[in-house]
Amino acid sequence: MISHGIAAQNRKARFNYTITETIEAGIVLKGAEVKSLRLGRATIAEAFAAERDGELWLLNSYIPEYQGGVLSRFDTRAPRKLLLHKKQIEKFLGAVAREGATLVPLDIHFNARGCAKVTLGLGEGKKSVDKRHAIADRDWQRDKARLLRNKGRGDY
Repeated sequence: MISHGIAAQNRKARFNYTITETIEAGIVLKGAEVKSLRLGRATIAEAFAAERDGELWLLNSYIPEYQGGVLSRFDTRAPRKLLLHKKQIEKFLGAVAREGATLVPLDIHFNARGCAKVTLGLGEGKKSVDKRHAIADRDWQRDKARLLRNKGRGDY
């Protein structure tokens, strides 16, 4: 059971997008959805945030049904409303309209008070050249750490 900390994480988001700005938003959930989230089985890999009637919604996120009770029936891929101030919504939607950016959920977590929150990132899609560069940088950092760790042993 997760009382505070990360319940679901989009690990590919920072690889596929250049995240320029992040914001934490509340999320409207039913009781069984919160219980299922606390078990840590949610998936937000294909999820995104979009605007409907002037409000932000989290679309295509998957929260499995809670198996612990009878009254736990809900749509696992239902749109879920995100709670932000009006100025924050206007700012992010303006950036999406102007720059063609995407609102990507980076993680769903529980704060210190136990409330479910979503960290949204304003991201621009990376080209495949940028992805290859990121892979090369990551490999070099790994090799460099290995060389420094083995420096005193003499097995270069």
